[in-house]
Amino acid sequence: MRIFHFILYLCLTSLIGCSQNQTQADFKNEPSVNDRRVGGNCEGCEGIYESAIQLDQLNSIDTLPDFNEDGPKIEISGTIFQSDGKTPAAGTIMYLYHTDQNGLYSGGSDESVWSKRHGYIRGWLKTDANGFYKFYTLVPASYPNTTIQKHIHPTIKEPGKTAYWIDDFVFDDDPFLIEKEKNKKYPVAGSGVLVIRKEDGILKATRNIVLGLNVQDYDLQ
Repeated sequence: MRIFHFILYLCLTSLIGCSQNQTQADFKNEPSVNDRRVGGNCEGCEGIYESAIQLDQLNSIDTLPDFNEDGPKIEISGTIFQSDGKTPAAGTIMYLYHTDQNGLYSGGSDESVWSKRHGYIRGWLKTDANGFYKFYTLVPASYPNTTIQKHIHPTIKEPGKTAYWIDDFVFDDDPFLIEKEKNKKYPVAGSGVLVIRKEDGILKATRNIVLGLNVQDYDLQ
């Protein structure tokens, strides 16, 4: 009963965030032909355009579809900065997807091309005027019968540039997280290693992101 009230509270306090995962709408988000290409080849970045809400109407808070299921619930938040690492990057879109509690990208819709690959646990958000973002989900499971660390895939789309990958969100308490991944020399957009804490009955973590940091072709004019 307590968890039901908790979920209801989250949905009431971030109503738009809870409503961002809906069936495909009758409009189509599309990339601009004038976007400058950065980040190299980005297979699957097209998934960012499958949002059921127009990209410019997205909220800074989203709740992924698995959050009301059984599993370790987590709130992840942070600030996205422009390439100087100081100025908040308002209006930056982030697309997220990850495995279910069995380590699978399951339940994807036939109506969406990339949901077949990425599964049903997907989210879309857009930073507010302060560069802030937040999302709620379950901690994903590792791929079945592997020692690959559990992770959340993020794709970034900022104004005037094509969508590009940044380093996955990974978890510092994951026994499969190897030292090489934990201490990357050139992390893309900054370290994706989440330091987990527990507050108010839920796991929480913070990740700040710097646009363009170690992103291929980002500084080319």
